[in-house]
Amino acid sequence: MLISAEIEVNPLFGSIWDRCVDYWSLALRTGEGAYTGSANMGQKNSQISSEDELLRKIVRSARLRTRSGQDYGIRLGIGDDAALWRPRPGFETVLTTDWFLEGTHFLRNLHPPESVGWKCLARAVSDIAAMGGEPRCFLLSLGLPENRTGKWLDQFLAGIKRASRKLRCHLIGGDTTQRNEILINLCVIGEVKKGFPAKRSGATAGDRIFVSGRLGEAELGLRLLRKNRPSTLHTHSLIRKHLYPEPRIKLGSWLSSNRVATAMMDLSDGLSTDLARLCKASETGARIYSNKLPQASEKFSCRLTPAERTYAALHGGDDYELLFSVTSKTAPRIPRKFLGIELTEIGEITKENEIKLIEPSGQAIPLHAEGWDPFRK
Repeated sequence: MLISAEIEVNPLFGSIWDRCVDYWSLALRTGEGAYTGSANMGQKNSQISSEDELLRKIVRSARLRTRSGQDYGIRLGIGDDAALWRPRPGFETVLTTDWFLEGTHFLRNLHPPESVGWKCLARAVSDIAAMGGEPRCFLLSLGLPENRTGKWLDQFLAGIKRASRKLRCHLIGGDTTQRNEILINLCVIGEVKKGFPAKRSGATAGDRIFVSGRLGEAELGLRLLRKNRPSTLHTHSLIRKHLYPEPRIKLGSWLSSNRVATAMMDLSDGLSTDLARLCKASETGARIYSNKLPQASEKFSCRLTPAERTYAALHGGDDYELLFSVTSKTAPRIPRKFLGIELTEIGEITKENEIKLIEPSGQAIPLHAEGWDPFRK
């Protein structure tokens, strides 16, 4: 039997989420747009005047005890021309890099800077989780306008620091420059047991397809944020996954270290797009059953139609759940929940190099990749 798991509660969201609610509440009370007041609050009073001053601010935020750094393989952190890191004996290094750009991935006057800090690290760490690895440290490169080196930067660093602590992934260096728009790039370093990394390319015909969590909630949260600036705590809960995603590190590690997953990747660009990538890597196709999709929870139903929820489940990005395949023999033993996260079987891998969506009527229609693509016209 596969291991079942108990529910874990994330205590961190209390401080972060309550602060986010307070910001929006202030804006609503003062008649300003969502987050407009807090996004500009105090910007002119605490700007930095040199790159060295900016670096000192970042270093103070990322302060790491020496012994703690050694525990994570960090031999030399911030302060030299480069950092030194090495994996534990019996492990190999996992590397990933990720852009997080103003105007493409977040909007300065809509997204709280603390959530920008949290999310830029969480989404990069999700790639490590998809390989079955665990994050250890990261490099942060920032391009900032001068008027975002005060309060905005303080709140951004607070968010990334909380994510760093929660995800056990420490800042060890990076680079800074001045730009007219905010540019963020991270390189995350992790480790995985030798011989155990999960890849996209291991699925074979007959394997069953699973996803973690509920699909489309981040996309729907963004829609609600754009349309109707939140004014109640209930509405805030609808945009939590969009603002503060949680990479499935423990689930990915469990699936990989126990050789449960035959193929795996994270869902960053939407199921239709990411499943096509997994199938291409494995040289297979897939059948997905629309009535098995774990759509956004019922709390969204009063604001969105069933068709909108289905479309978001198929094509919505930013969920950072795990998509994985297992053998047909293993499938019945997959637990319904892992650490409180739902695991749902949604289809199977096929020999044909095409992906079909099976409607409740039994009709099979092609499932085209309609998720996030920055180059799509």
